[in-house]
Amino acid sequence: MSAPPALRLRGATLEPSPQRPLLMGIVNATPDSFSERGETRTAEELCERARELVAAGAGLIDVGGESGRTDRVAVSPEQEAARIVPVVERLAGEGAAVSVDTWRAPVARAALAAGAALVNDPSGLSDLEVASACAEAGAGLVVTHTRVAPKQKRFPAHGELLADAPAFLGERIKAAVERGVEPEGIVVDPGLDLGKTPAESVELLRSLDVLAPLGRPILLAASRKDFIGALTGGSPATRLAGTLAAVEAGLAGGASILRVHDVAETADYVRVRSALRGEAEVSADLRLDESLRRENAERSEDDGRPENGERAA
Repeated sequence: MSAPPALRLRGATLEPSPQRPLLMGIVNATPDSFSERGETRTAEELCERARELVAAGAGLIDVGGESGRTDRVAVSPEQEAARIVPVVERLAGEGAAVSVDTWRAPVARAALAAGAALVNDPSGLSDLEVASACAEAGAGLVVTHTRVAPKQKRFPAHGELLADAPAFLGERIKAAVERGVEPEGIVVDPGLDLGKTPAESVELLRSLDVLAPLGRPILLAASRKDFIGALTGGSPATRLAGTLAAVEAGLAGGASILRVHDVAETADYVRVRSALRGEAEVSADLRLDESLRRENAERSEDDGRPENGERAA
């Protein structure tokens, strides 16, 4: 089996793999995210949230200043940049690896100047100047499969989706490289829910390995997505279990970067998965810390019966 493709971000080399995926924690610097209750948070509050995600296991923080919701008008580039640049600047100054979720070149340039290492473009590189900005900064670029312009909700015909996705991404990779982006700095994203019906997202996730011949790390952005809600009948905040099921399918299909809201839970899932698959060593001396054995700090008076999970001697 060939080694997973490495990823270079402003001189740093990362080696994510389906066995040891890189977790990308989501920080929404916008009050109208689809997945959270509307609230406006200060730059320091957003940074604190990012620090919590890093402590939980995130190796990348993805900061977004415009909601992808199609029932909201686009904000101006100036407003988007004003929301994210102070957050990017603080986090990068603290040594965090920061990605910025934007499809606009002026916003990308401002974020890169503030220290971002990766531009996560959800538009399929609709503006090639985004690629130029990444090339000038030596930063990485996420190229996403979508044939729909940002902020639009429609489902164009893809022909054969499993052929269209790698063909489209291959063409976009070529365009980015021609603009000067290092091939080792490119990540591909199947674009679940972006110009796709729930059924199409499921189809592509089932066959994610069609992107493997592109030779670049695959980013899975399935967290709390519409297709999960369509399958479960749950609102965004209730979609953790469905998200983890999608994560399993993504890792099995070769994804090595996971963009998620629930970093701690995803990290636990990956840790247990790796142990059960024999991909992580499990010491014969592994034991549960006594402080974690039960929820109550103190047991009630022993009545002689074993508690759940314990066996009588």
